[in-house]
Amino acid sequence: MNKQTQNIEETSIDSISSAQADLREGYADGALGVLASGTVWMVAALAAFLVSSQTAIWTLFFGGMLIHPLGLLLAKLVGVSGSHHKKNPLGKLIMEGTFFMLMCIPLALLLSLQEHAWFFQGMLLIIGGRYLTFSSLYGIKTYWVLGGMLGAAAFALFFFKVNPAISALSGSLLELGFGIFMFLSYRKTKS
Repeated sequence: MNKQTQNIEETSIDSISSAQADLREGYADGALGVLASGTVWMVAALAAFLVSSQTAIWTLFFGGMLIHPLGLLLAKLVGVSGSHHKKNPLGKLIMEGTFFMLMCIPLALLLSLQEHAWFFQGMLLIIGGRYLTFSSLYGIKTYWVLGGMLGAAAFALFFFKVNPAISALSGSLLELGFGIFMFLSYRKTKS
């Protein structure tokens, strides 16, 4: 490897590391978004238990639109900026991943026409896949575990024909558990 190639590789790695650090700092390692999502899943689970599975589907669908604003509100409450540097090259990847996720949601809605539980299980797969990309965005391997566990939960819930309320509750508990763990880890690194 010649000197010029080595310098380019070192610059790229440093640039990616800096971009990841900017995201970690701006969004508390992404933990607040995970907590916001877990909260929306919990509200959907409560809707499934107390009202109907159809109401729970729409609760998660429309509540999902509030995840980012709720995450930003949590960021302000705990003293985190809730933003990244405008020139962060990973910022575009965040939006691209979000649009891909949004484009997959109609698939989950179509699944719900066959079986309401499949909506939640499909959403677990979609969101689990989204979290896998967060590992590269934030440089935190915990997102591989979270994404993998959401995906595994989706398959297990489908295999065992678990009802919509328990499916939604499973997503909530996984996200809330990981969100709390990740936020505490973030706080520990700031101490």
